Amino acid sequence: MLICPQCKFENPNTNKFCQKCGTSLTHKICPECSTDVPVNALRCHNCGTECGTVFWAIITPEAAGDEGAWEEETKTQTEVGALASSEANSGRQGDTESSVPASECLPVSVSPITPSAQITSDSYLDPQERYQLLDKLPSLENIIEVEARVLDCQPYQISPIEAILGNQQSDVVTPAVAANAIPSLAKVYIALQYQGHPGIPRIHDAWQQGDKQTIIIEDRSNWQLLLDLWQEETTSSLKILHWCNEMAQLWAVLEPVSCRQSLLELSNLRLDEDQTLALQRLYVESHNSEAIAESLEDDQALSVLEQPLTIQALGRVWQTLFRQTQRTQFGSVVQMLGDLEAGKIETIAQLRSRLQEISVELEALGTGTLPPIQEKYTVVPTSLQSQEPEDIISKTDDMPTVVLAMQLSSLEDAGRTDVGRQRHHNEDYFGIETKVEKLELPKTRILQGYGLYILCDGMGGHAGGEVASELAVNTLRQYFQEHWVPNQLPTENSIREAVYLANEAIYKLNQQDARSGVGRMGTTLVMLLIQDTQAAVAHVGDSRLYRVTRKQGLEQVTVDHEVGQREITRGVEASIAYARPDAYQLTQALGPRDENSINPDVGFFEINEDTLLVLASDGLSDNDLLETHWQTHLEPLLSSAANLERGVTELIDLANQHNGHDNITAILIRAKVRPNLES
Repeated sequence: MLICPQCKFENPNTNKFCQKCGTSLTHKICPECSTDVPVNALRCHNCGTECGTVFWAIITPEAAGDEGAWEEETKTQTEVGALASSEANSGRQGDTESSVPASECLPVSVSPITPSAQITSDSYLDPQERYQLLDKLPSLENIIEVEARVLDCQPYQISPIEAILGNQQSDVVTPAVAANAIPSLAKVYIALQYQGHPGIPRIHDAWQQGDKQTIIIEDRSNWQLLLDLWQEETTSSLKILHWCNEMAQLWAVLEPVSCRQSLLELSNLRLDEDQTLALQRLYVESHNSEAIAESLEDDQALSVLEQPLTIQALGRVWQTLFRQTQRTQFGSVVQMLGDLEAGKIETIAQLRSRLQEISVELEALGTGTLPPIQEKYTVVPTSLQSQEPEDIISKTDDMPTVVLAMQLSSLEDAGRTDVGRQRHHNEDYFGIETKVEKLELPKTRILQGYGLYILCDGMGGHAGGEVASELAVNTLRQYFQEHWVPNQLPTENSIREAVYLANEAIYKLNQQDARSGVGRMGTTLVMLLIQDTQAAVAHVGDSRLYRVTRKQGLEQVTVDHEVGQREITRGVEASIAYARPDAYQLTQALGPRDENSINPDVGFFEINEDTLLVLASDGLSDNDLLETHWQTHLEPLLSSAANLERGVTELIDLANQHNGHDNITAILIRAKVRPNLES
């Protein structure tokens, strides 16, 4: 099937245009000159801009025999993904159960390349001629491994790997067969991708032919090298320490799947758009040790080749980075590296603890001591998270975290409301107020951001629900215009007072109009307040706040005020609580009763990594819509290059496609942060 790049609708392969939104499935628009370019073209024929979909291909021997202790964990992850995909596809119109035995099915594709063939550009890696080589490759006869950039000539065609990871259908093979055909190296990427770590490149496709496996992953070959930024004079010591901590974190992530060598190749260490450490690819420790060792000093390379990997190897990489960039090591780091080499630091936990001590020391020399670790606002695991198997890196959960002071680097937002497909009027209402102030000097950049985001879902019928929701939004806006102290997040008491005032305004109107019973108007509320990297959320009813980060994925921050959830908090099992006919009835809302009948939930949390925050009415959140589609419709919006206005429009379209029974409202807030290195 072809996945529409605009609305994500699944189209037959023969479609030239999306049958839902009309977007072309054969051409894309050049971002530079807006010319229509074929999707299988690398460059725009008008201006020469590269606009094709390019990936990184790795052709390497398939590991023989036992693949390591991580294999069972990876197998479990894959089987769960395949099962979820099969279940998701079972209800699709026109789906039929495959009658082809697994033994007769092909994997994703079969490489046509013979060992003695000279691979040239314009050649393809697969018989379907999907992946076109952009680089000339030598003969594979005597070469253990080759890498190259490839152009995806069918970018809207979903691959079986994507079907497993995204719970979608593939036209090539069934997910269950694809799971069995996945090469061993691909299973490592999949296992780590389930954890959502941004440092690991996303896998796009994979297959095996004979003793060779081909992996198609995200192309990071043009990302900035860590080595280059490490050596710049403007890069502070605290920033370098932050990267060391990220490498230590990645070491713990990679250890269970035997890929720690990925951190020992300097050219493999890259930085994303936010200068966060990332890997260009994975190296499995069972092979490629010679290639890894080439980037290190002679004595260090010998250690890599002859000894099992320990965290001492990480210290040697840091020493090499300092040496090659000619940067001076400051006292505490010299002592740490010496203790690491001498074996006085034996575990990642001890290493990260030492890094934290040094970071506090450096911060104290500049802008003061670091703030204490903040407790996060309690989150509700999404249904997607509850279906996942045991985390293969769970043993890192209790490790100490290096806490660096963060500062806001950008704050963007977009909101939209829609009547839906069945309602005749819109009872939803929202308000956005944002103020961003920036001070930028040659050596200083300070950005302060203030944001008030309010979403209300009214009830009470025509001339009732929409009145209540608009009145609540305007009352709250007016309150904070008068009571929000500059550069200081409002207190819990202040936030509660604002919510009670909004309730009172609607309640008085109900009393004035002598409304009674179901005729009394009311509204739900979810409100987010942001001051720099601090945030507060208040809610009444079933409108929700979600949070999306690259490390944690999707989290539901608020807990609905409805009968089903009330019963769960009383100890009733979820299946029984939501079997009640009144399970989704609200237990509180603004307006129908006086302030004694409401108890708004108010919580605080810190934005300490790039975060997408989503305020949603139940027309958007019903039927686990966001839990099902967050990877395609929310996660990409974390990137600065993604357009939030387009993103919120696509969310509304998605809700109309799958829900549509109610009004739909969404507010998106993208808050990006960076370490506060002004010291």
